[in-house]
Parts: sequence; structure tokens; C-alpha cells
Amino acid sequence: MSEAVITEPNTGDIVRCDACPVLCRIRCGKVGACDRYANRDGELIRLDPLVVTEHAIERDGELVPFLDAAADWDGKLVAEPPVFVTGIGSGTTYPDYKPAPFIVATEWQGVDTVTVVTEGIFSYCGAKVKIDTDRHLGPEQAAIRVDGEPVGHVTTAEYGSQMLSLGGVRHLTGGSKREGTVTCATLLALCNGEAVDLTIDGGSTVTVQAGKAPVVDGEREERMRVGCGSATIGIFAKQWIGHADEVIVVDDHITGVLSEHQAGRFLDMRPAGIRVRGRKSTPGRYFQVAEPGSGWGGTDVTDPLAIIDRIDSRTAWPGERVLMVSTTGEDSAYFELDGDLRPVPMPMPAPLQVVVDRIAENCEPALCTVLFMGGAGGSLRAGVTENPVRLTRSVQDMITRVTCGGAPAYVWPGGGITLMADVTRLPANAFGYVPTPALVAPIEFTLPRAAYEQLGGHMASIRDLNAVLAQHPELRREPGRPGNPWPYDPPGDPKRRP
Repeated sequence: MSEAVITEPNTGDIVRCDACPVLCRIRCGKVGACDRYANRDGELIRLDPLVVTEHAIERDGELVPFLDAAADWDGKLVAEPPVFVTGIGSGTTYPDYKPAPFIVATEWQGVDTVTVVTEGIFSYCGAKVKIDTDRHLGPEQAAIRVDGEPVGHVTTAEYGSQMLSLGGVRHLTGGSKREGTVTCATLLALCNGEAVDLTIDGGSTVTVQAGKAPVVDGEREERMRVGCGSATIGIFAKQWIGHADEVIVVDDHITGVLSEHQAGRFLDMRPAGIRVRGRKSTPGRYFQVAEPGSGWGGTDVTDPLAIIDRIDSRTAWPGERVLMVSTTGEDSAYFELDGDLRPVPMPMPAPLQVVVDRIAENCEPALCTVLFMGGAGGSLRAGVTENPVRLTRSVQDMITRVTCGGAPAYVWPGGGITLMADVTRLPANAFGYVPTPALVAPIEFTLPRAAYEQLGGHMASIRDLNAVLAQHPELRREPGRPGNPWPYDPPGDPKRRP
């Protein structure tokens, strides 16, 4: 049942919900604008169940609790795993003068621990999206649109990935009402693991779904690149020696030329006399050999010979063996120079095909990664303590651990509590929304009880974990995600302020 308070008397069969600033007036049997609260027989209820995550502890092969003489046995044949109360389904602290919906006390490894649990309303939030692809998605700073509305922009390209920044308060509230609504819906879908089609101005249409391969202009990406052209040469140079006289690895960022490269010189390769287009950086490394695109190595090239500027007759020779390959191994071609030093396509020799296949083998699967990012440095903290700056300092000093739905969160250094969480590490459908518009995200603060008291925490609102579980029999149990640290474990050695 919701912890929200009905702030005005019922008018017939209508109740007022105060779980967010919209303050819906909900008729009996109906739900509010966010689909999270409803009026049941004149009572405001939370529709989604409270979610707890379970932590499996290995007990040296012991399956029943009475085999452990030190453990309290409640008569059950099989021990129930420890649980952690998440913010999912907990309700919010809005208006923020009141304590969080759940302030839960338990003992973990001999330490009295408190977890403050709530669903935060995040107006300042967005998603950072990493797209594993060698293809050019769009120019940096280009607008990203959904249903024609701008919801974010392209940011820097990273090693084998394109980065997108979505949402943020200016898209949620700084534009038109429709822009804010579409932005909120886009963030909600992405954070809940749904697929969303993003259109980039001057670029591609990309289908993004957390933990899944991106689909670029209708084509599913299979792999991210093994490295830039220069790095690919550094990795595989020795494996080409004796099978090719020149290897050119085509890449949008740094195209590599083996015989000029330091790796080729170290292996005593003969200069091959083939000069590629672009701006030479250091020996064997060339920038801007072509325009960005969806062709070889993230360029607009479909014919690899197009990047050859000239062949030096003083250095090259008839019969010279040339391999051209992309940074993912998806594209490759083999040539031999004829008597006029023109590249002639030839069947790929088996030893070279082995290395081309090995490039592909060393490429990691292409995925979309979605990180929820939000600022929790505002009035949400009032639900934790009467002195909010102490919570901020406790988080910064690693005394208080911040989690989202029980999943680990990275807290940025500096002021405030700005956090990021991988949405695939949260339980399913962990995010909601309010039509202000803003996202609703679970957030938990866990710390020793003594430290919570020092914060000026709401000590009178603390409830025992077992009492919370007993009062919410409708709650949903979720197994803890593999790889997630258990939230009750300390976040690290506290760095106390002087």
C-alpha cells in the first residue's frame, strides 16, 4: 500500500494523490496519470508491488538452518535468503518534508544497518548511451530525434563505440510540452529495457535496446572493431609476415600501413611504395583517408582501392602482394600488382584468410549500453535527514552506499549526488514517470545505523526489516543480479573528513 498521504477530504468517490506535483484527483476504480497510483474504494494505493532482491549465501554445503548451531532457527526446513528492500514500488517522498517511505533497519555481518528507500522523482536526469559500432551514426553535436522531437545529441566517439546523450532537464522542461513528453517516454522505455528508434540529423536511424545489438539503418551490428587501423597492425603484424608485402587496415580514425608502421620496420619489412590518401600522422598512421560513413572501417569507402593516392614505381614491384582489410574483418580484399603496378584482385590466400578471421574473432559483440544518469542532490535528501548536506558528504566519503533498485551506482566526484547506473543490472520495469514530465527511479541509501543517527536521520521512522516484510505480503521477490555487489556490504574504507 502507498505511503502517500491524502491531502484533502474525499469528495464523493474522489481522492487526491500527493505522490508527485501533479496532484491527481482520482475517481474510485481509476488510476492516476502516471499509472502507478489508484483509488480503491476511497483509498489511495500503489499499484506495483514493493520489490526486494534476494542474496544467496553459500553455507559450505549446509542446506538447512538448524545445522548451523550459531543461527537462529525459525522452524523452516530451508533457510530464506537475506533480502534487500529496493525503491521499486516503495512510493516517493513528495512532498519532501516527510521521511522516506521506508527506512529499514537490519543487522548485516554484526553491524546494525539502515537503508533509506524511496522512488525519486528526477527532473534532472537522462541516459548516456554507448553504441558499439564502427559505422558513422551522425556528426558530433547532431540532434537525436524521436517522433520528430529532439531528445538528445551525438557526443564524442570512443574506441569502437559511438556515444549518445539523451534527455536532461532542457529537453524535459525547457522546450515544448510535446518535446518534454516524448523525451520522458523515450527515457522511460530505454531505462526499462525496451527498444527505441532514434533518428540522427544528418546521419542514421538506430534502434537502441539495452543489452542488445544496435540496428543501424535496418542492419544489425554484429561486432565492434578490434582497434583502430594502427592498433590492428600492432596486434597482427607478425602473423602477416611472409604472406603479404603490404597490409593496409582501413579505418575512419587511424588507417594503418604495415610496411611504414613501426611494427613493420621492427620486422625488417621492405618499403612497399603504396601511399594512401589522408593526412600522415606518424609513420604508417594516416588520418582522414575518407569521409565517415557505413563502409569499410567506418568510412564512406566501398572500394578499398579508392584510398590509394599513388604507387611509387621506384619502390613498388610487379607481383607485390597487398592485403586490405577493415578493423572488424567484415571487409577484406587481396591484390597483386601487375607489370604496370596496377592492383589486380586475386583470391585470398589461406594464411591471410586465417588472420582476417582472427581479426573478426577478436572483435567483441556489438551491444547497446544504457546508463541512467540523475541528480539526487536536491530535496529528495530531506526524506533521509533533516540536514541534507551531511548525506551528500557521507556519500562522498563512501560511508553511505547509493544503489538503484539494489544495483550498484557510480557517484560522480564533486558536489551533489550525481549518479549513473547500468539499467540492465536493475530488476525489470524498475523505472516509472510522472507527467510533469520526469522519470521516477528507485534509489536507496545504506549506511551503519550509528552513522545514520549522526546525519540527523529520521530515527523515529526506522522500521525493522522483518516487520516491513510482514506488512507487505504482496511484495515481489527478485533474485539478485549476478555480479551485483550486495548493498549491505560496506562500499569501501571510509575516508573521514578532518
